[in-house]
Amino acid sequence: MTIRTPPTKPQDDRRGYGMVAVAVASDRVTRPVFGRHGFAGGALVVDWPAIVGSAVATHTLPLRIKFPPKERTGGTLMVKVDSGAFALEVQHLEPLILERINGYFGWAAVAKLRLQQGPLPEPPRRPLPPPGAGTVAADPAREARLAEVEDPELREALARLGRHIPGPR
Repeated sequence: MTIRTPPTKPQDDRRGYGMVAVAVASDRVTRPVFGRHGFAGGALVVDWPAIVGSAVATHTLPLRIKFPPKERTGGTLMVKVDSGAFALEVQHLEPLILERINGYFGWAAVAKLRLQQGPLPEPPRRPLPPPGAGTVAADPAREARLAEVEDPELREALARLGRHIPGPR
């Protein structure tokens, strides 16, 4: 008679129990993809608007960082720019952009920018709300307060605004 022992769990069991942040799981998926382009975990791409500001981020997109062999400093950041006019603006802002990028990394990771002109991908569009979704049922107290407003244009503007603001519950 042989006694069977239960199989042991591998030491590399990485299953998590309970709730885990999406960033933890997505990092395992995105790290190989972003790593091929020189982005450590893709944080630079995700945080690009916070790093360079929304005015620059709407016209630019970081593509890849190319480092010298066996180095992690003094890299060249490839940036796609949507127009030649804005490429000139980015050239003038290059010292400031490099300072912000290196401040984000915490070391002199990027030494220069290389610009590539071309169309940027369309930002995702938010779906429009269904008709009538933003309207609120008529409130008699609100209507009474609106009747007190003498200016008809102001009264109409307030009525339009009130249709989108929920009343007391």
